[in-house]
Amino acid sequence: MTDWINWFWVAGALVVLELFSGTFYLLMIAIGVAVGGLAALAGIAPPWPALLAAVAGVLATLALRRSRYAKTARPDVARDPNVNLDIGQHITVEHWDNGMARVMYRGAMWDVELAQGANSAATTYVIREMRGSRLIVS
Repeated sequence: MTDWINWFWVAGALVVLELFSGTFYLLMIAIGVAVGGLAALAGIAPPWPALLAAVAGVLATLALRRSRYAKTARPDVARDPNVNLDIGQHITVEHWDNGMARVMYRGAMWDVELAQGANSAATTYVIREMRGSRLIVS
């Protein structure tokens, strides 16, 4: 077999391994190896395809690191309705005492705190956040 076929076999194997690992880094290295295969297919002398593959793999990996796919979003769990089903529910507060109250919610007494900037004149509130056993409402 010729050199360029070996390069593409290795690139294909790296793509398959990437499918099992779930990261994009092996895919970036496979892109570099494919560049080396293209260089070998173009007839470039043997040390240069390896150098081009290494440079392309490093550049692809650096581009991935700078992209939005490398950054993991960490939402605030206290405000995420996908984690806590109480967020977005309505409660009724009859009396406030310095921005704090006690209400019956889901069969238990809860401490309720008024969110910053919320109106204390209303009686029905929406749960916006949970801090321990305290409901933050607005």
